[in-house]
Amino acid sequence: MTKVAASAAAAVADITSGSSLAVGGFGLCGIPDALIDALAAHEVTDLEVISNNCGTDAHGLGILLADKRIRRIIASYVGENSEFARQYLAGELEVELTPQGTLAEKLRAGGAGIPAFFTPAGVGSPVADGGLPWRYAADGSVAVASPAKEVRTFGGWGDRRYVLEEALTADFALVHARIGDTEGNLVFEKSARNFNPLAAMAGRCCIAQVEYLVPAGDLDPARIHLPGVFVDRVVHTGPQLKQIEKRTVAQEQST
Repeated sequence: MTKVAASAAAAVADITSGSSLAVGGFGLCGIPDALIDALAAHEVTDLEVISNNCGTDAHGLGILLADKRIRRIIASYVGENSEFARQYLAGELEVELTPQGTLAEKLRAGGAGIPAFFTPAGVGSPVADGGLPWRYAADGSVAVASPAKEVRTFGGWGDRRYVLEEALTADFALVHARIGDTEGNLVFEKSARNFNPLAAMAGRCCIAQVEYLVPAGDLDPARIHLPGVFVDRVVHTGPQLKQIEKRTVAQEQST
């Protein structure tokens, strides 16, 4: 048996409508764009996506969003995707906004088999108290709101309060790595490491696109960021075309 898939299309072929996806990347940095493009060409809909954000209108998860393939998103922010904001406010999309560090830990905990954890992030706000709009109605009222969560104090930690957050897992994980070997061991490039290892751990079936594929044994074990035990499929997609989420340039100063 081999973990190497013949193509991105073959790697995502068994993702069906209604599946949940944990997707790596931060903005447009380190996103599994080839896998997302292959999924967009595959007739699936009603997806639930867990990702830091949803790409932009024309790149990454924004492609699936524009085609109305996504039913629900768990993310930390909307970012540069105007269609994300439009669908959410129009009641076409359910969105569970989560503090960024909490989202990272929810994915890590899910991958580690930890069902829940306590954190101070969000205590005293609607994150813990409930009432965050998850889905709006067509008239702008709140159709679905977040529930209240358990809040506790712990001996030896003073009077600080902590909110209980449940871990996240997904049917599939889609991630991007700089280098991978044929056994699924992955190396990420600088900040493109971001949410990729966490998403990979949380997926019951992890699919990794890699820019460079090497034989098993070629990677220095000390350089491996994610061991192949978490990865089920690897597809060689070649060097990634880097995108800039928000281009900012300095104005020329007149003298």
